[in-house]
Amino acid sequence: MDELDRNILGLLGADARMSVATLARRLKVARSTIQARLERLETSGVIAGYTLKLGEGAKQGRLRASVLLSIEPRAQAGVLQRLKSISEVEKVFTTSGRFDLLMQIACPNTQVLDQVLDQIGQMTGVKSSESLIHLSTRIDRAV
Repeated sequence: MDELDRNILGLLGADARMSVATLARRLKVARSTIQARLERLETSGVIAGYTLKLGEGAKQGRLRASVLLSIEPRAQAGVLQRLKSISEVEKVFTTSGRFDLLMQIACPNTQVLDQVLDQIGQMTGVKSSESLIHLSTRIDRAV
């Protein structure tokens, strides 16, 4: 990736609906150059897709929490399989350090969050968990 590719990604990160013609005008290159770069970025997997990013208005009424899990050795595959079946689990990351998994959970209220946490805590292979409820978003660069 060169500077032009990074500039294309930066503009699309801010507005994934930006047209090829607008990208070309803003970056002062030919439309065909932008189209070729986009095709290469898509084919190589740098661009996995174009998506909609919900604003705070759509997220209202959703309680979010990060949950850190410590799991038994060799239990990760089974725990991950069971986590897939819980619709409130939005994302799961493997981590290094004291915890094995970091999850992002979204629930309509604290009662549902409590039920989900109980369900996760009772899974075979889960040793312990620590939950952090998200209060407000101060920085969000996620696309």
